[in-house]
Amino acid sequence: MAPFPMDPEGSLALNEKMWAALDDLMKKGILSDFGFFLDGTSGYAIGEGTGEVVFKNVSMFLPFMKSEVHEIISYEKGKELGREVAKALIEAAKQ
Repeated sequence: MAPFPMDPEGSLALNEKMWAALDDLMKKGILSDFGFFLDGTSGYAIGEGTGEVVFKNVSMFLPFMKSEVHEIISYEKGKELGREVAKALIEAAKQ
């Protein structure tokens, strides 16, 4: 990724721009949470949207931030799908 400015003024200016973008995404409800990990160089964001929306929002922080996106499903949906798969496997084994 592109290096952050080394001078304190440049670093603060870049951070202020990124914080403003995050504030805007949270205000619009696109992000529901954002936080920093204690290493001081990474963090997390939680939001919802289609792949296109996520791609657009992640791209706003390039080339200074690298993102790793993980799509998730709810616990309830995971249970539902797990049951469906198990039942399908049981039926397939009977044949």
